[in-house]
Amino acid sequence: MPDMALDRKISLPAGQKISQVVDVAGAAPSDAAAMRTEEAEMTTAIHIQGLTKDYGCSRGLFHLGLEVEAGEVFGYLGPNGAGKTTTIRLLMGLIRPTAGRAEVFGLDCWARSVEVKRLVGHVPGELPQFGGLRGREIVAYLGAMAGGISAERVKAISNRLQLDVSQRYRDYSSGNKQKLALVLAFMHQPRLLILDEPTSGLDPLNRQEFHSMLKEEREAGATVFISSHILSEVEHCCDRVAIIRAGRLVKVAGLQELHDIRIAGAHVVNLSSHEPSLEETFLQYYEGDGWKAPKEVATC
Repeated sequence: MPDMALDRKISLPAGQKISQVVDVAGAAPSDAAAMRTEEAEMTTAIHIQGLTKDYGCSRGLFHLGLEVEAGEVFGYLGPNGAGKTTTIRLLMGLIRPTAGRAEVFGLDCWARSVEVKRLVGHVPGELPQFGGLRGREIVAYLGAMAGGISAERVKAISNRLQLDVSQRYRDYSSGNKQKLALVLAFMHQPRLLILDEPTSGLDPLNRQEFHSMLKEEREAGATVFISSHILSEVEHCCDRVAIIRAGRLVKVAGLQELHDIRIAGAHVVNLSSHEPSLEETFLQYYEGDGWKAPKEVATC
């Protein structure tokens, strides 16, 4: 286990000050925890209506409509280029929609993106480059932007993931960079976790630890929106899933409903029983009759 060597308060790079970093020794309950209590009555975490981002040549996201309930773990599935990352970037207010709207706990994701970011823990599909900054400096800087963090919580998460935050970012392996992204997403106890391929680059033990962390956050009242190519992972942790292809929503259903769809179309060939996996159901919608591509001709 790495030696974390964290102080009671996390320090920033020289010349920068943070007045909101929390000293856990005498801290009151976190703002994030209080916010969860205040918003307990809100039943919709994510509301998306007619959301479109048109890049031209039939590329982008088109007329997406989704609702994710508070406290739900929602899986978002699709191959590369399907529109998953575009959806997440729209939810985070990183790009402006061509049409439609997206809301997080009633806040418009574009017009009130700063407030939205304080409520969300985000693991991006492509990690930013922090150069020569040390892990703890990145944590302190982004933690202050989130409204303050507990140094003890950062230390606990880092230890669970076996991440040494004293190292410089440029010296991290790809797996350790992904661990840092998880620390940054979980550290301020967000009300909503938006995770784009969160276990990419992690070894099996750290994936298992991630699943434990996800379960704990859910039990604490958090909502999770997770995009993943690892279908067994989504099947393990999600309540419902959405399948997207070529920027268009194909299906939204509970896992059992997707399994039932697969069973309904099967032929009995012997007496052995085989419940279809999420991967089999997913492939049906891409290779079978679950979805038919719109007849559009790209002119670019």
